[in-house]
Amino acid sequence: MAEVKKSVKKKAKKNIPAGQMHIQASFNNTIISFADPRGNVLAASSAGACGFRGSKKGTAYAAQIAVEKAGEIAKNQFGLTKLSVFVKGVGLGRDAAVRAISNLDMTIESIKDVTGVPHGGVRPKKQRRA
Repeated sequence: MAEVKKSVKKKAKKNIPAGQMHIQASFNNTIISFADPRGNVLAASSAGACGFRGSKKGTAYAAQIAVEKAGEIAKNQFGLTKLSVFVKGVGLGRDAAVRAISNLDMTIESIKDVTGVPHGGVRPKKQRRA
């Protein structure tokens, strides 16, 4: 039998010069995602995906490594250079993640805090019976 070779098409490199970076920093983990201007995710990483376990996932260093991993993919495969940064959460990785972008030669156009703020509070306890 003659072997049939399949022609493999090389994936075309999408060029998306401007995009968004979303940082979700909790006390337990930091999740980083790079998206195009419409919000479609191009690359994502987290401290847990980078091999950190337990309480180490919530550290600033783990967030920095996660940004470098996802940022490398976003820059090489999609050509991202300009970013609008959206930070959500109260974890230690907030500032470290934003600083780590400067190591990747990406320019930050804006930084916005989109942390959820409670309004109205929780439901009050029922009244005590006399």
